[in-house]
Amino acid sequence: MSSKESGKEEVLPVTVVISRRVRKGCEKQFEELSSKLTEAASVFPGYQGANMFRPSTPTDPEYRIIFKFDTKDNLEAWLTSDERNNWLRDIESLLVQPSTMEVTSGLVTWFSFHGENPVQPPPKYKMALVSWLAVFPTVTIIFWLFGKQLAGMPLLPRILILSAVVMILMTYVLMPRFTKWFSFWLYTKEKRDIR
Repeated sequence: MSSKESGKEEVLPVTVVISRRVRKGCEKQFEELSSKLTEAASVFPGYQGANMFRPSTPTDPEYRIIFKFDTKDNLEAWLTSDERNNWLRDIESLLVQPSTMEVTSGLVTWFSFHGENPVQPPPKYKMALVSWLAVFPTVTIIFWLFGKQLAGMPLLPRILILSAVVMILMTYVLMPRFTKWFSFWLYTKEKRDIR
């Protein structure tokens, strides 16, 4: 039965990347206002966190703010709120050019460098291949080490445990490393240097 037939649509968390170029000398005021804007967002339904990445080099002068909401609807409620628009008026007056915003969901969030400014996501076929390169050996090792114990369990608990372990390893251990190891192939030189 499809998700539409069951009356439910698949709900995916959404990640928003906002890029802002701040006028020289306005950085401190910008960071203070951005912190207040984040505090305001944190009380909205579905808010899941935010990070600010300061400019990494003189050739990359953009601030990037990443925040997450649990659903597109909750994100939309925040984006169209009067409270956000009031803060944005003050923030936008400190910028060289208007903010840019990119909304992503799903696997794309695995393909950003931890602690560095995010880049454009790679093509989907590359994300799928690198994800598979991480999943295949992980599942193989789990079955090799724990296959006998898992075989004795009923199907649903076995799948529940296996999928939980794989997702935790993928999110927190494997994908940050695989993204770094395969960055030469995932991201063209232009996308790594020009953001």
